[in-house]
Amino acid sequence: MNSTDTPQAPQPVEGDRRRWFALAIVMTAAFMDLVDVTIVNIAIPSIQRDEGATFSQIQWITAGYALAFAAGLVTGGRLGDIHGRKRIFLIGIGGFTLASALCGFAVNPEMLVASRILQGAMAALMVPQVLSIVHATFPPHERGKVFGLFGAIVGLGAVSGPLLGALLTEWNLFGLEWRPIFLINLPVGIAGLVLGSRFITESKAPRALKLDLVGVALVTLGLLMLLYPLTRGRELGWPLWGYVSMAGALVVFGALVAYERVKGARDGSPLIELSLFKVKSFAAGIAVQTVFGVGLGIFFLVWTLYMQMGLGWSALRAGLTGVPFSVAVSAAAGMSVQLLVPRYGRKVLQAGALVMAAGVLLYIWESERYGMDIASWQMALPLVVMGVGMGLIVAPLTDAVLSEVPREHAGSASGLINTVQQMGNALGLGLVSVVFFGVIDERLAPAEVGPAFADGFQHALGYVAAVMGAIFLLMFALPKRPAQHVEGAGEAPVAVEKERELVA
Repeated sequence: MNSTDTPQAPQPVEGDRRRWFALAIVMTAAFMDLVDVTIVNIAIPSIQRDEGATFSQIQWITAGYALAFAAGLVTGGRLGDIHGRKRIFLIGIGGFTLASALCGFAVNPEMLVASRILQGAMAALMVPQVLSIVHATFPPHERGKVFGLFGAIVGLGAVSGPLLGALLTEWNLFGLEWRPIFLINLPVGIAGLVLGSRFITESKAPRALKLDLVGVALVTLGLLMLLYPLTRGRELGWPLWGYVSMAGALVVFGALVAYERVKGARDGSPLIELSLFKVKSFAAGIAVQTVFGVGLGIFFLVWTLYMQMGLGWSALRAGLTGVPFSVAVSAAAGMSVQLLVPRYGRKVLQAGALVMAAGVLLYIWESERYGMDIASWQMALPLVVMGVGMGLIVAPLTDAVLSEVPREHAGSASGLINTVQQMGNALGLGLVSVVFFGVIDERLAPAEVGPAFADGFQHALGYVAAVMGAIFLLMFALPKRPAQHVEGAGEAPVAVEKERELVA
């Protein structure tokens, strides 16, 4: 994500009280980004009703953000290394705030999708700087306490995002319907911009890697060629050009590999460090992250549509229903890292995949048994089981993947882990058109909508359960007992990945 060179000028000054103001600013920005990941899903049905958005536009409201964030993440980190973390952070938070305003005042679905893509791109500038600024601002003996605070922020963001989105949508402030979920970022972002320019200390990496804009362009082009036909194909009757585009995406990804090999040999600064894939645990971990992102991308969007558009629940009821899941994820994540993984190693992650699969299957069974009469309390058990399984995976996974990566590539490896997880998420959101909308008739009578969405939900969750089974098998390639830290890898790359994963 960032260069692995040790920062930084100036060196952290322990007696400087300004560093705590800087910490509050970057943590607020991180919280704003984390909440934005979860807050939108709960408002999707309201957006669909008010704006008349098509199902493919609904997918792009979420997938566009994930795609832009993933494509720009590594470049955003390197821009901070080259031009200064403070400068790029301020550009990122300013752009994120502007994009939030454009989302809030969007006059049609097309403008909202474009604004969400811009928002994701600005998040890609902002997020990589957060822990780099912490690393440059605080001396080593204080960083453990600071990263602990980030853990608390992650848990708070996971729980508060859906609830905040539900409340803002339900309250219909000033008759704005769903728009306050984006407009709430404006005062926070403006305050962060003003205070950040005053209290954050500038820092750069002394030997920053060069940008690989061609690599970013190839990644983005390949994903667009794959995702666009997936999301629009059903509406357009699966035209021939869609299949050609998806096949062409494989050619683009092949060209990306060839180009990255040449660039790595030429100047040592490729977007993707291909030598990392010679490390068995890393290659398997990248596959786990990608497939896991696909499963989560499918589940969270389909889950929201099922509760609100299928069962006819309010946004608030849907948000409250998800609380047990969020609490279970946070609790299990803390337990897995502190107690279970040091004792049982890889088995904890594999148990998490099986537990999450069991929760998904239990959810399918309950949805089928209770049908349209299912209650929130009946969903609590499968959601808690799923949350426990997810928590057992997300917190220790990054350390397991990085444990055998050479020191000099730790920064690149952690950035790539985060990037592919987001790309998997975008792919999962694109696949919703196939595994969910693909089994729902386009023209339904009002009385048929609920049962059709319930059937689609059960069908989509079958794929999520299969994803968990695939993850369980892939995890056999991870180290049996991951090292706690790779020497020189640094806390920041690992922590920023956990920050994003826990609320994916």
